[in-house]
Amino acid sequence: MALKVKVFDEEHEEDLEHKMNRFLEQIGEGDIIDIKFQVGISCDQEDDQIFCFSAMVIYRA
Repeated sequence: MALKVKVFDEEHEEDLEHKMNRFLEQIGEGDIIDIKFQVGISCDQEDDQIFCFSAMVIYRA
């Protein structure tokens, strides 16, 4: 079995949860090696906050 990664990137945490849960249902529980999570925050020119929720799943395929 080869190691692979799947990267997710969403503006809303609930969208990230939904996409990751759909992906995780497709692979076996024992095939997950690690999950990395990160949040990035910035402001646009009008000082509105922009969020970026991302995760990387390392798994066996």
